[in-house]
Amino acid sequence: MGRSVFDLACRCLLHYAYPMNVQELESKVAQLSKPELTVFTQWFEEFVADSWDKQIESDIANGKLAHLAKQADAAFEAGKCTRL
Repeated sequence: MGRSVFDLACRCLLHYAYPMNVQELESKVAQLSKPELTVFTQWFEEFVADSWDKQIESDIANGKLAHLAKQADAAFEAGKCTRL
């Protein structure tokens, strides 16, 4: 990861160390070179995907999705599912 991209990521994640509001963040991202933007975009997409995965795992562990699993099981048992 390029050094400036790493610095930007640190500022995003460590707000207490490098206070930055959304407008400042947008400005910094807009100033990235094409190669830096590519690296940042890849990092950010992985960051968002990892965050989503963690949220889903947490929701499953806390039973927040149990009702959906029951609905899916009931639909399967009722023959309402089709093969992919």
